[in-house]
Amino acid sequence: MPVFHIIVLALIQGLTEFLPVSSSAHLILGSHAFGWQDQGLVFDVATHLGTLFAVLVYFRRDLRRMLRAFTSHQRDATSQRRRNMVVFLGLASVPALLVGFIGHSLVEHYLRDVRVIAGSTIVFGLVLWWADVRGRITRELTDMNLRSALWIGFAQVLALVPGVSRSGITITAGRFLGFQPEAAARFSFLLAIPVIGGVGLYGMYRVAMGEAEIDWSQFGMAVFFAAIAGWVCIAAFLAFLRRVGLLPFIIYRLALGVVLLWLLY
Repeated sequence: MPVFHIIVLALIQGLTEFLPVSSSAHLILGSHAFGWQDQGLVFDVATHLGTLFAVLVYFRRDLRRMLRAFTSHQRDATSQRRRNMVVFLGLASVPALLVGFIGHSLVEHYLRDVRVIAGSTIVFGLVLWWADVRGRITRELTDMNLRSALWIGFAQVLALVPGVSRSGITITAGRFLGFQPEAAARFSFLLAIPVIGGVGLYGMYRVAMGEAEIDWSQFGMAVFFAAIAGWVCIAAFLAFLRRVGLLPFIIYRLALGVVLLWLLY
């Protein structure tokens, strides 16, 4: 794969991973728009691994506090809440990791289709709108409990379908459960860590076994550029969310889906 293709697609991934617009859909569509061959699932995994580094760096203080609380014997309310968050994130990640492990071949061979992207982009854009309009705005991230975390985790399974958006569907679930948009987004970003980490290990295994169409240098380049763009995306999205909300992303999803259907039919 040419270096220019790698950089462009890695930047697309990094700039869309944490937005509720489906980064996987944009990677596939980017290849179609430029007339490039589909880069394949393993390249997508490399760029996802880059965004994992981005979220680890951005939330390093929160993660350090949670790790310190999890390994300490302090019994105060703050430490207990941080320990609970580690457990919630771990358990909420299980459904997507399990279904992804079982069904990755189905996704790679049958769901990476522009028609699927167009439909899921519109449908789940409308679902996000409904959740944002109907959802209560009463809960902060500190109000997260096991039941809510598991509901968000089960919703994350739907993100295996290109066009749904991992951040989009988890933020949607969070809004349905009454979490403020920023709180739902922060939990979504933290939930990306175990899921993308597991997917990244799978991609590295595929490269090591020679089962992928890219080599280690291309894999590393994709990780690097996606990480830089991902960090910028997180900071910008949270700031934008506080000021404007989710409506611009909902409109974008609907417009994108309509354009795709018009081009196809």
